[in-house]
This record gives sequence, structure tokens and C-alpha cells, in this order.
Amino acid sequence: MDEEALLKQFAAQFAHGPDDADDTDAAAAAQGADSTANQATDDADQSPATFDTQQFLNGLDAIFDRHAAATEAGPYLEQAMVDAENAGDEAGLLTVLNETMGFYRSQGRHKENQWIVQRALELAARMGLTTGTSEAWATTLINCATAMRAAQQYDQAEDLYHQAQSVCRHSLAPTDRRLAALHNNLSMLYSETNRPDKAELELREALRIIEASSVNPDADIDVASSHTNLALTLLTEHKLEGAHWHAAKALEIYRTGHLEHSAHYASALAGFAQVCFAERRHADAVTGYRHALAVIEECYGKDTDYWRITADNLRQAEEAAAQAGVTVDNAGVAGDAGALPQSGSRLPNSPAQGKTGANAASSPSTVSVSTGSAGAAEAVSACPVSGLKLARAFWTQMGKPMIAAKYPQYAGRIAAGLVGHGSECYGFDDAYSQDHDFGPRFCLWLTDEDYAAIGEQLEADYEALPRKFSVDAQGRVTFEAHARSDASGAFPSAGAGSTVIPDATNAPTPGTATDDTATAESGAASSDVAEAMTTPIDAPLSPVTPRAQDANRRDGVFRIGDFFESITGYRTAPAQTAPHEWLMLAESTLAAATNGEVFADPTGQFSKTRQGFKDMPDDVRLALISKRLGMIAQAGQYNLPRSLKRGDGAAAWLSIHEFVQATASLVFLVNVPMVVGYMPYYKWQFAALRKLSGSMFALLPNVGEQLETVMRLSSAACYGGAGFGEGGKGAAPAIEKINDIVEQIAVDIVKELKREHLTTSGETFLEWQRPYVEDHIASDDPVLKSL
Repeated sequence: MDEEALLKQFAAQFAHGPDDADDTDAAAAAQGADSTANQATDDADQSPATFDTQQFLNGLDAIFDRHAAATEAGPYLEQAMVDAENAGDEAGLLTVLNETMGFYRSQGRHKENQWIVQRALELAARMGLTTGTSEAWATTLINCATAMRAAQQYDQAEDLYHQAQSVCRHSLAPTDRRLAALHNNLSMLYSETNRPDKAELELREALRIIEASSVNPDADIDVASSHTNLALTLLTEHKLEGAHWHAAKALEIYRTGHLEHSAHYASALAGFAQVCFAERRHADAVTGYRHALAVIEECYGKDTDYWRITADNLRQAEEAAAQAGVTVDNAGVAGDAGALPQSGSRLPNSPAQGKTGANAASSPSTVSVSTGSAGAAEAVSACPVSGLKLARAFWTQMGKPMIAAKYPQYAGRIAAGLVGHGSECYGFDDAYSQDHDFGPRFCLWLTDEDYAAIGEQLEADYEALPRKFSVDAQGRVTFEAHARSDASGAFPSAGAGSTVIPDATNAPTPGTATDDTATAESGAASSDVAEAMTTPIDAPLSPVTPRAQDANRRDGVFRIGDFFESITGYRTAPAQTAPHEWLMLAESTLAAATNGEVFADPTGQFSKTRQGFKDMPDDVRLALISKRLGMIAQAGQYNLPRSLKRGDGAAAWLSIHEFVQATASLVFLVNVPMVVGYMPYYKWQFAALRKLSGSMFALLPNVGEQLETVMRLSSAACYGGAGFGEGGKGAAPAIEKINDIVEQIAVDIVKELKREHLTTSGETFLEWQRPYVEDHIASDDPVLKSL
């Protein structure tokens, strides 16, 4: 892609206005990520030239050029899939799938897109891309993630984005603007999932990359758009001073570069107006919206949603100005940028600074969390935030600053996060989970060399971190910045009540409010809270059980290899050519090794190792699917009805157990663990299955509910007896219902196997489906085949 095209792509990706972000983002993402799909051919061998990828792309461009996409693009893409598949051109097919994902997303065809996402990931795995760092694999991951985000399947989208980041670190230069676009995409996901703090970090990184790659950052439209995006995110965090600075900086760049007639200038104007509106600077808000409307009219005309939305915002700003007794004339609307405040302007001192609307009247209430002995735990209210959120806050406010202050030379080499055993690592923890092994904690992962140098001291410093915190009404967590009584010394603080020492990559721009001011504004530093938090913390919130101590500890400092070995027995994932080793690893073990979140991984080494355990060889996945089909048939379709007929309730009960376990596992395997993760251990098996089933892109989405019905009826079916139930009908109705559900599940499974082209048989006794599935196993290793 030439530089001009890349600039246009990135500008479209970044320049969304304050109120039209959703509409513009869909089109921009389609233009940005999908236009790179043709790079898939760079990393894969071409089959005989019976499918011309470039001709396909040219034809697709022609459809869009004549504005016929709504009626012609869909059939064109579907035919191209068939042509590429018939030609045996896997690289060409991957290109078509990437383009199709973008088109379906832009058309809101999210349900149909599930098949495309699934096919693209499976094809990439079959091509061997998933174990490499090719741009083709990065492109596919980004497109799949963006499709998931558009469908509001945020968990899967986030996982795919993180995988893409890991690949891009190795396949793209540190200043490649596509890497910045990826950070921007991830920031949108965080914004849409109400995590503005994480969105802010991603946008700061995107801005850093764009500025580093720019010939003249002070006159670069992409840098300006990045400042606008960051301003809007800071606005959602009530960091008004920082939002103002970045919004004004964007306008300054447009003026310096004489870019005022660019269509994207309207977004910067509207963004600045929105910040002014939040600051109650009514005259500036009105002026900004009027300027934005003038640019929109010049570039797009009035008959657009963009114009109508901005006009409505202007109306609200004018009404607010009138109510405040502020008169705004029409001066400067024709383009006199001097009518707007310059980037150096500061916020007026105001009691309501940092708050808008109803929040300006009072500070949010705060929940203070402190600890004492285990016997006093019942007197402490349950922590109102999840363990993962608490862990991230603990890392961001306490761990990261400590490392920056005490280990600056290692800050770019230490990975941090929360992965492994524990309910919070799966995201399923609740108030009942907090009676043991719960509290502020995270893991630090080091290479063997770094661990030998600083491991023991870093562990001591980690243990000495303050663990007293409060949670306000918005769920924001604030830790107290004091060292524990046994600490060798407190790390430097950025100011009174502050706990954040930003690193160089995320250092706030002059004038930007830091996280410290945000927590102070939230009420976390109020005198009431200070009085409540008086008990020193020398222990987690709840007792630490023996299974989470010593060699089995779940947090602190680890060698990367030791960490995974403690969970799986392997320091790195088994080789793709070692299926017998993969088959010895339980799915729940793999789930524990790949769950949770990675908060930071500067070198990517931890994520690469973790990704290795996610990347189950497809031959192994097919072998396991075959095994599950056999157990479903044996336990559910054969032994269960026979045991019920002979009145052996115990045997029937155990048959139901085996049937449920095998079926739940098959659902995860069919949905591909690399995409949805592995089935966790029994306690959270159904929580994970419900979550997966609720995904718009889930395959076999009804099976989880059907399995729960089987379990609800199992007591009556197995032990109800002849006279059991209303009217003396006994167990017969429950037995009939269970048998019907078992057979319906089998029918649904066969349909899915056919859709995936794993079988051509309609036989619903699933034992007979195993040879068809195993016929797709490429390896000749006998361990993968049934007896």
C-alpha cells in the first residue's frame, strides 16, 4: 500500500466526531482494516492460477466505485468464495473472507458474519499462519476482532485484538501506522465497554506511534485526529483539563497545516465544542458547533446524519447559552478560527470543574475496603468490583509505579496480569468467591535471566505494596499511597494522595489531568473516606488457603516457564507435531493457562507462550471431537435409555453425567478454543457455557440450555419411581423428555458437522459420525484415531 493510500486509510480510521462515532466508525473500520486484506497473499503459496486475487479485488473496487455495493457486493463475494475454494487457492480464499467480513460488518449482517469469522480463523490455522507472525495473520485477526466488536461480542473481540497486537509487534515496525490503527480499534472497544481508562492508554499509545512516524506532527491530520479521539475519551473520565488541551491541540494542528477545509476538521471542531459544553463554556461550544456545521455543509452538504446530529448539538448548546444568559453572535462562522480559544487556554476555576450535570452537585459515594483478621472477615462488606478489575487497578496504581521507580531498566521487560487458578481469572467471581484467596493481587512474569537478577527483591517489593483501597459509586478503585509497615521504603509519589507515576510511553501531555486528579474528583480522597480507611493492611481481604500458598501461589513474581509449568507441567506448549502430549492435557488445565488478562507485556514473550497453549493443533481438536461424539453416543444415546428401562437409577445418573460432560466439551471444541477459549473445570463449566451460548457468533448455541434441562429432570427420571409425580405418572414424562433432548442435540450436532464439511452423513447416532470426522485428520499418528 502506498503512503498516500495509507494516510487516507488511517485518517478515516481515526477521524470520528463526538456524536457520530458509531456510524462513522463502522465505515472507517471497514475502509481501514479490510483494505489490507490483499496482503494475505504475501505469506502463503499460491495454487495454480485459476483464481485471480487481484482481479477479484479490482472487481470489488468497481462495485463500490459505482455505488452498487448494496445489491451487488454480497453475491459477488459469495461467488468469489466458491471460485477460490474450487481452485484450491487458500490464500485467495483468505483474501475473500477478509473482504467479506468488512462488507458484512458495514451492512450490519452480524449473524451471517459469524460463519465468515469462523471460516477465516479455521482457514488461517489450516494454512499454518497461526504459529507465525505474518501480516496475513495479523490482518485476519484484526478483521475478525472488528467484526466481533461491531456485533458487540466484546470478550471475543478483545481476545482477538490482543492476539493481533502480539503478532504485529513482530511483523510491523514500531512506527507503522497500522499498529496505531490497531491501538485505536482497541480503544474503541474499551470505550464501548465502559472502560475509558484503558481506552485512554490505547489512544495515548496510538498518538505516540503516529507522532513518531510523522514528518511534521504539528501539521499532520492523523495526529490531529488522534488528539480529538483522546480528548473525547478524557471527557468521559471527567478529566476536563486534559480533554480541553487535546481538543484545542487538534484545532491548532489543523490551522498550522492549513487543513481547515478538510472534512475531518469538522470532527475536531465538534470535539472541541463538546468539551466546552461539558465545561459550561457556552459561547465557545456554540461557536465550535457552528464552525463544524459550516465545514460539514461544505464537504457533505446538509442532507446527512452528520449534519443533522451536529445541528442538534448546536441547538442544545444555544439553549444552554440562552438559559445562562450568554449571547453568542454569528461572528467567525465562515471560518474565522480566531473566534475559538487557542490551545494554550486554561480552564476557568470553577467549583464544578471535573463534573457535569447531576454529578456536579455532589461527590459520588465511596465504599471503603479494609482488612483485619480472618475472623473479622464477615464484618467487611463484599468488594463491589470483580477480581480482574481490582487486579488491574492494583497493577496500574501500585505495581507499575513501583517498577518504574525501583526497576527502571527492567520496566520494558516485565509482563504483568492475572492468569491461572481462581474464580476471578475466569471473570466469574462474585461475593461468594471472596471468602478465600481474594484480594488485590497480580502476577509479574520475568525471563529466567531477569528473574535471576531481580526476582527475589522484586517479590519482596511486591509483597510490600499497600493493599488498602476504596471503590466509589462508579466502580472506580483507588489505592492508598503508603507503604506497608514491613516495607523497606515507599516508592516515590507524584503528589498528595497520588499513586501514579506514568512511564515515558504514557506520560500525560502538559495540561492533561492524570489519574490522580480523576480519583481525587471522584471523592476517593475525601475526609470521610480517609477516616474510614484507618486499619493497616498486612494481608489479603480473605484467608489464603493452603492450595494457594508456597509453590502453588497464585500471584507475585514468576519465571515465565515456571508459571506455565506449575499449571500444565510444560514450560511451553507441546509442539504442534506432538499430539500425544496435547491429548494428555485436560481442557480445564489449558483453560487455566490461557484465561484472565495480561495487563502489560512489553516484549511479548509471555503472550507468545500463552498463545502457544491456545493454539491447539487442529488434528488434536478433531480427534477430541471424535472422542466426544463417541461418548455422547455411548452414554447418552445408548446406555442412558437402557439403564432407565432396567430401573438402574445410579447407572442412568452417571450416564447423564458423562453425556453432559462430553456434550459441553464438544460445544467448546466446535467453536474452536483459539477463538472462545477452553472449557474450564466443573465449577465454572456452565457459567462459561452460558457465556459462550449468549454470543451472537456461537455455534450450537441452544445446547447449554438443553443440557441444563436434562440435569433438572435427571432426579425424577432416575429416582422418581412408578408412582412419582402428579397423577401417579411416575418418572415416565421426565424420561421421555430427556430422551427427546438427547436426540435433538444429536440432530443439531450433525447439522453443525455438515456445515463445517466434516461429514456427508445424516446418521444421528453419533458413533457412526466418527470416521467421517477422523477422515479430516491430516496426521497418520495412530494416537489421533479411534480404535
